[in-house]
Amino acid sequence: MFKTLGAIALMLASNTTQAGPELNIGAFYDYLEGPRSTFVKRLRNGGDATAFVKVEVVEEVHRPGQPALERALDGLPVADRPLIASPARLIVPAKGMQNVRLLYRGDRSKERYFRVRFMPVMPSSNDEFAITEQEAEHYRESLQAGVQVLSGYGALLFVQPRDTRYATQVGETSGGITVRNDGNATVVMDHYNDCDRYGKSCATATVHHVLPGLERHFEKKPGRTYSFELIEGQARRKVISEGQRL
Repeated sequence: MFKTLGAIALMLASNTTQAGPELNIGAFYDYLEGPRSTFVKRLRNGGDATAFVKVEVVEEVHRPGQPALERALDGLPVADRPLIASPARLIVPAKGMQNVRLLYRGDRSKERYFRVRFMPVMPSSNDEFAITEQEAEHYRESLQAGVQVLSGYGALLFVQPRDTRYATQVGETSGGITVRNDGNATVVMDHYNDCDRYGKSCATATVHHVLPGLERHFEKKPGRTYSFELIEGQARRKVISEGQRL
């Protein structure tokens, strides 16, 4: 199958005026809910050349008050990997798309975090794309007239515990907002907005994650209005807070 796809992809890559592949992985944050064990990630290629993509999975280990540590999974036997990407190598034709299936089969007693990287690469005859050296050379030559910047992207997958429990506390004072997560799954503060009292002159909206057992504090300034959507799994609620009057 890879052989056939490779031949098709290389024919699509033969136009010497192309600029190269342009990968789009959609959302940068994905959430695998407690009852589910699979997640499908859709990759689109908006460029004018075929993308040969390598998928890499690493586990992020979070410890309170310390930076996250990464634990590579590639060195583990397939049977011992908690999260598997299938396929781990894929060919995305120009203006086309492909799906990657993420299968989780590890422990679900607590929330876990995985960074999934999608890296466009130059194919060779000895990798898992199953193309000949002549075909690989033809692909490389087809990109010489364009910009050969192969940009990769990473998405963070939150794997929720099987028995998910939400218990979010939102506290407010005249000087700030505190969001504390007393549950066992991450909650999302989506579209956190900072505007004037008339809803104008807004700062760029941001997204914040509050991991289990942790809290986030946000300062309030006089004359400003703060709002965000608190997401707890499928539940959503709007939170609006005002700073002191000027």
